[in-house]
Amino acid sequence: MKMICGKHTLDLSSPIVMGVLNTTPDSFSDGGSYYQGGRLDLSLVLRRAEQMLGEGAAIIDVGGESTRPGASPVSEQEELDRVMPVVEAICVNLDVVVSVDTSTPVVMREAAASGAGLINDVRALERDGALEAAALTGLPVCLMHMQGQPGTMQSAPVYEQVVAEIASYLAGRIEACEAQGIGRGRLIVDPGFGFGKTDAHNLALLRDLSQLRSLDIPILVGLSRKSMIGRLLGREVSERLPGSLALAMLAAQRGAKILRVHDVAETADVLRLQQIVGE
Repeated sequence: MKMICGKHTLDLSSPIVMGVLNTTPDSFSDGGSYYQGGRLDLSLVLRRAEQMLGEGAAIIDVGGESTRPGASPVSEQEELDRVMPVVEAICVNLDVVVSVDTSTPVVMREAAASGAGLINDVRALERDGALEAAALTGLPVCLMHMQGQPGTMQSAPVYEQVVAEIASYLAGRIEACEAQGIGRGRLIVDPGFGFGKTDAHNLALLRDLSQLRSLDIPILVGLSRKSMIGRLLGREVSERLPGSLALAMLAAQRGAKILRVHDVAETADVLRLQQIVGE
């Protein structure tokens, strides 16, 4: 299938790579790496975006709010200050779909006006005004499942049937979007690995990920460098590439169409080899 993302079109007939570009100083993986003297350095950000594009990223996901477990919220203005210069710079200089990782209505509107092609919301448009703002942009939206909020989501997550409950929640959000005029052809779903889920929940979800295909919506998966890899394998963040690649392959085999990753070139190689073998 193809999805219109502003002036770009995404081909989702086979899995594609979304490169992560966090502009937060406290991101769990690359926080602060684009800052010089306490200020965001756009030249560093643009260089990394260009590198990811060259490595095979079809989408670059720009986020200005850390949503790692225990993260503190940021103000609208702070998020705008982190995100908008980056969105504008990439849209002007590079031919790639820019996704904005936000739950904030004003950021959605401003990013869309500056050329962003996709909204990626960890709160599935549940923040006040987000559903209406997303609909007005005309852009596709990724709806993610999260139990609780980033600050407390890992305290004590509980499910009776994790996959069924996530599928039910996402089905409800799809219905809400359709009621607001956001058609199914503009929707992506993300089960939210690590967002209010234990390692056992994450493993069960990955094992039965193909069940979410019943929603008939493209699936996005973000497992790259996640803390579950560290706990399961005893690896620090810098040592999680092999685990990330294995999980990316498993997710793609189970129906994921978009892999949100930090290591673009390596993941693109994995997906290409999967396609070659499949051919």
